[in-house]
Amino acid sequence: MKMKRILIIEDDPQIAMIERDYLLVHEFDVDIAYTGDEGLQKAFSESFALILLDVMLPGMDGFAICKKLREKLDIPIIMVTAKQEEIDMIKGLGTGADDYITKPFSPHVIIARVKANLSQYERLKQRGQTQQREFYAGDLCMQTGSRRVFVKGREIELKNKEYELLHFLVMNMDLVFSKEALYERIWGYNALGDSATVAVHINRLREKIEQDAANPQYIQTVWGAGYRFKGSSTSL
Repeated sequence: MKMKRILIIEDDPQIAMIERDYLLVHEFDVDIAYTGDEGLQKAFSESFALILLDVMLPGMDGFAICKKLREKLDIPIIMVTAKQEEIDMIKGLGTGADDYITKPFSPHVIIARVKANLSQYERLKQRGQTQQREFYAGDLCMQTGSRRVFVKGREIELKNKEYELLHFLVMNMDLVFSKEALYERIWGYNALGDSATVAVHINRLREKIEQDAANPQYIQTVWGAGYRFKGSSTSL
């Protein structure tokens, strides 16, 4: 079985080596870039299954790099952030990262996140090859075979996790799910404290599919309980 290649973009050699060593032990092939420019060059010229991207890099920071990567690559990107405040930046910028890890971190957490994101990515690819079905809810249309979403006939671009989260909520319409339950279902593992990732993706979805993100018609917050997709749907 061919080893999956991981690209680490990290300017701290000590942290990069820790990440690399643990990934090697778990039979991943690893390459390291110590600057954003070097990381972009490697990512675009070589083939990788996943990218570990540090936020605080000299020159071009991780947010700008992530945006550039997303213009051409459809692979999991995990951002590594040193400060709690940077999580809020990720929420606001919507750079397209699939997941994030805060420093200091356990190397075992890195391995768990990498494996979970790779597994989820493979499942999404397999589902994308299934027979086309269309689901309608109000002005929203989901095409499950091609993984396309339309609102009032206009196609909405969604990242992998955004689509998977929306698809799960639509398929379980009117049922309420906690952030923890959604995190475990969509990201494939349960890690205490990381359910804030769900709120990030919910906000992004609302900005993309709702007429008024502050007063959502589809993805509603049930205070103290979680989220639900409100409405009725038909399928073809």
